[in-house]
Amino acid sequence: MMKKICPGYCDILAVTLALLSLLALAGCGRVDDPTRLSKLDIENPEPPPALDTVEYRDTRNLLWGDLHVHTSLSYDAYGMGVRVMPDDAYRYFKGGTISHGAGYAVRAKRPINFAAVTDHAEFLGAPRHLAGDRAEESALPGILATGSPLKITWHWLYTMLTASNEDPAATYGDIPGLDEVANAAWKKTIAAAQAHNDPGRFSAFIAFEYSSMPGGQNLHRNVIFRGSNVIERPFSAIDSENPEDLWTVLEEQRDKGNDNLAIPHNGNASNGLMYDRTTYSGRELDADYAARRMANEPISEIFQVKGSSETHPELSPADPFAAHELFTTIFNAAGDTGKVPGSYARDALRTGLEYQRGQQFNPYQFGVIGSSDSHNGTMADEEDNFYGKQPLMDGTAAQRLGKVFLLPDSVRRTGQWGSQGLAAVWAHENSRDSIFDALRRRETYATTGPRMTLRFFGGWGFDTDILSSNDWIEKAYANGVPMGGELSAYQQQNAPRFVVVSAKDPLGANLDRLQIIKAWVDDKGISHEIIYDIAGAGEREIDPATGLLPAIGSTVNVREATYTNTIGATQLAKVWEDPDFNPHQPAFYYARLIEIPTPRYSTYDAKALGVEAPEPTTIQERAVSSAIWYAPGS
Repeated sequence: MMKKICPGYCDILAVTLALLSLLALAGCGRVDDPTRLSKLDIENPEPPPALDTVEYRDTRNLLWGDLHVHTSLSYDAYGMGVRVMPDDAYRYFKGGTISHGAGYAVRAKRPINFAAVTDHAEFLGAPRHLAGDRAEESALPGILATGSPLKITWHWLYTMLTASNEDPAATYGDIPGLDEVANAAWKKTIAAAQAHNDPGRFSAFIAFEYSSMPGGQNLHRNVIFRGSNVIERPFSAIDSENPEDLWTVLEEQRDKGNDNLAIPHNGNASNGLMYDRTTYSGRELDADYAARRMANEPISEIFQVKGSSETHPELSPADPFAAHELFTTIFNAAGDTGKVPGSYARDALRTGLEYQRGQQFNPYQFGVIGSSDSHNGTMADEEDNFYGKQPLMDGTAAQRLGKVFLLPDSVRRTGQWGSQGLAAVWAHENSRDSIFDALRRRETYATTGPRMTLRFFGGWGFDTDILSSNDWIEKAYANGVPMGGELSAYQQQNAPRFVVVSAKDPLGANLDRLQIIKAWVDDKGISHEIIYDIAGAGEREIDPATGLLPAIGSTVNVREATYTNTIGATQLAKVWEDPDFNPHQPAFYYARLIEIPTPRYSTYDAKALGVEAPEPTTIQERAVSSAIWYAPGS
């Protein structure tokens, strides 16, 4: 029986390619698009600046990174006009200028501390190889300027992407030589990470993306290796669409000394499968499954270009911030709306508590990060410096706002994408080992892009005045656990205390509020959640009807795409004790930090084009910590 490869992407691309062959692309005739006229010099790109060394610190350093970026070695990125290689991406991460696939130069406002290029294992490097001598050519600048037909050899690309095979050993379909192409591309990925890894200043992880998508339902994982000992060939969804088979390979690699972990992403597009109550093959979850999942996947990505996977209004109706950057479709040709339960992290963590209460194992005790999923070899963390996800689809402001692209949004879906995703880790030093250890112990948090500082500790040994001490961080580590940790049960019935300290991004907006989200399981085994506003800017008082602070207001000028920091706070901190603690109920707590409203990337785009900004015009950026879990004692 023939097996169709990557049906989700192939269906979308088949529709896209058919339409392109009939319509081609329109140029910028209907609206001037200055976003293609970068002020940066594409002919003489600036190299990365000298990066500061991060010294070892017992109380951890806050490091920023992106563990989910694609280059032209990914089949979909190359097909959408990307030409940069992993080496270019690392130069960008470190603060250098590179070329965007739409023909202009790009540079981040600030470098990051660590990164991973995670090109798709499926057909790795194949489109570049099939382009041959013209691999570096891109028709996109000409297309965007003149509306000329796309010159990439779509026939070859389509043939490759819809390849079928009945021999699983023929990993890359029926096109001869693609095994060797993939091996060569993997070696280039490894070489780039090795060349740019600079302990103390920048950590580059060797990585790939496993892209299982049965029926367009996203089950993708980014595989991150601790060091330079890595797998000989990336395991792909062509080998198996079952993530448990990926775990088997990763476990075998760890047995060989090749330490690794996998990071699920876009649970919001999984149609309920990412955090389901059965396995991929339909079995009931058991203790062995839970142990394997947490050993292989201690972290989940919850913020990225394709939406938020923290929670959803259907799951959290009492959460006024639950509707942030929702992307609810799955990746089939019809763009069907996905199932909500099983698709979001908070719901998964609650499911884990229910299993813990009823069956004494927890399959969903994971930490969180953000990352971009950019397919430009760049990041996507800056609303006012957003380059889109893929050049052909959304490489300019006019494309992103639907002013020049003839394809309907139901196909391209860029109107539902956002600018977001950054990983924060608390690590002793900037090295692969230290950052990897932080991921393993879940001392991490996710932001939508701004670099807000967030520290979160829980324990029974905290004094109410701990924050008045100069050595409060040392005391917090000594007498409690940080984000990602577990609280051991005490025989006494007193409630734990939590220390939460935050600060605004030095280059960003002020803070609106600091929250703790709690979930617990009652005596019937049913989970519940509640949101506590524990600190807020200004003189607002808790609304007795909602138990939350009222909205802070907005300083955003939509027409000018500006805001001011005349409201909000630069820092928020609190020592908080759970007023509803029940020592017999399993629970988790996590911190969430919310900024004041600021312009969304689409509002900046509208300002650049001189058109009316689409809704939503503003965004409240946020940071979400990994949870701290409490389990009752015997």
